[in-house]
Amino acid sequence: MDLRRRAFGLALGLMVGLFFSLTTCWLLLIDSNGVSFSKLSLLFFGYTLSWLGAFVAFFWGFVYGFFFGVFLAWLYNIISRMIYSNR
Repeated sequence: MDLRRRAFGLALGLMVGLFFSLTTCWLLLIDSNGVSFSKLSLLFFGYTLSWLGAFVAFFWGFVYGFFFGVFLAWLYNIISRMIYSNR
């Protein structure tokens, strides 16, 4: 059984994007300085610990999650074809 690469990438992209966006919003709501979480600015261009940064975090999280999900589905398909081709 093959995984659909775009569907898996979309699902993983949405999950990663929502995780980073909601975590940023949560840190803003509890008025945390978010020292360790603000290091995401090294990975996400334009990210700051702000409300606008939550949208930036969602965008970059979605992009990274989408491409990683497409890669994982592609790798899964290759490995599953190798395993089940002998049966």
